Amino acid sequence: MNRGQSITVRLTLLFASVSTTVLLLLGLLIGALVEEHFEELDLDLLAGKLHAVQHVLAKTGSARELAALPEQLDDSLIGHHGLAVTVSAVDGQPLFSSSEVVFPEALLADAGTRSATPRLWANSDGRQFRGIAAFATTKISGQPALVVAVATDIAHHEHFMHTFRVALWSVVALAALLSGFLGWLAARRGLAPLREMQQRAADITASRLDQRLAVEQIPAELAEVAATLNGMLARLQQSFRRLSDFSSDLAHELRTPLSNLLTQTQVTLGKARSVEEYREVLASNAEECQRLSRMVADMLFLARTDNEQLVPQRETIDLHQEASKLLEFYAALAEEKHIRLTLAGAATVRGDRLMLQRALGNLLANALQHTPDGGEIAVRIGAAGGVCERDDGNEESMTGVTLAVENSGESIPAEQLPRLFDRFYRADAARKRVADGGGSRTAATGENAAGSDPGSLGAGLGLGLAIVRSIALAHGGDASVSSANGVTRFLLRLPSA
Repeated sequence: MNRGQSITVRLTLLFASVSTTVLLLLGLLIGALVEEHFEELDLDLLAGKLHAVQHVLAKTGSARELAALPEQLDDSLIGHHGLAVTVSAVDGQPLFSSSEVVFPEALLADAGTRSATPRLWANSDGRQFRGIAAFATTKISGQPALVVAVATDIAHHEHFMHTFRVALWSVVALAALLSGFLGWLAARRGLAPLREMQQRAADITASRLDQRLAVEQIPAELAEVAATLNGMLARLQQSFRRLSDFSSDLAHELRTPLSNLLTQTQVTLGKARSVEEYREVLASNAEECQRLSRMVADMLFLARTDNEQLVPQRETIDLHQEASKLLEFYAALAEEKHIRLTLAGAATVRGDRLMLQRALGNLLANALQHTPDGGEIAVRIGAAGGVCERDDGNEESMTGVTLAVENSGESIPAEQLPRLFDRFYRADAARKRVADGGGSRTAATGENAAGSDPGSLGAGLGLGLAIVRSIALAHGGDASVSSANGVTRFLLRLPSA
């Protein structure tokens, strides 16, 4: 697996690169300033000596004084090692030369310019010179202007610059290494909280999901990341807890019918039976198999909705019309228990007809099963706004319609209400099926017992209300429950058409 480059390495290289670049630019700037300073010193020296020679020539008024010029110029050069002066006629005839330095013709040609332009050249022996040239006049009548050239040996400057450059590159190299090392230390120290986070995260396992990253002990730049990870861990912990509860409940729910099937079959096979007895056992086994089949179908439905594999086939639905059909379907069952059914309100939604029928059927079956004789069940449809929960767990404002199913009976304790939509949830402390084995509850027990098929009031599977909420979420809505003053109210919020 390819892994990205270490942040520590990248920061170290960055520190070293920045430091090296800054020092290099600084060294180049200092070198340029030093060279410019040396050039200015040379030009001051050359200009001063050039003016001195011009001054001597300007006082020369006779041929004899001109012949004595070399002695005067030699005296003026005492103490100026590396300085060379030459005086020549315009045609190039040399009149005086203080050394064997060969002045380039280009330099002598510059004498006619207004400003003396310094030139660099190398002598035959390899020495470097910088020089300037200018015209000079005498008082001798008829004497044409003379060309005066002055040069200085810049070997000592070159030696200094060479030493300076060697020292500069050495300092830059050492500084790059030092800055890289310091950058590595700074990066290691700065990333220490990240390593601590990694170590704490490595200690978090499926059995230790209650562990959290210490947000207070890390820099502000990582606090948001740690808070996000803590939120993820909280969601994982909740999901694992639900999965664990669900697994245990599923095992419990499957154990009873399977145990019944096995026991009845073993007892039946224990001795010879009549055809009628075998028929009764097979009918009982078929009933248990149907219950198991319905449970598997409900589980598959919930799994598909949880993984967004079941997409609602949306169409415009008249909720009043659909509710009327279901109430008519349940009328006979309600009449047996002397329960009054009422319907109020109307609205249209965009949704899957079969899924919404299933959700409303589960709510009505749940209400019929847990409403006492002589009670009342009311279905109310209306428009409302509010906040609903999305599939990702976040909330958003929603305007749409509400579908409420209210039934009379004993109130459900408030602490049990949030879990009524959990799968296989049993509100009683033992979380077991009621004594009659039917899985039904009263309104006071709060058991999630509605069947998955409209009209099924048989053994509750503990999945009906979970299916109701999953259908609501699949449509972009939500489901909630409240219970007070002997009335339990299940509310569906759905987007309007």
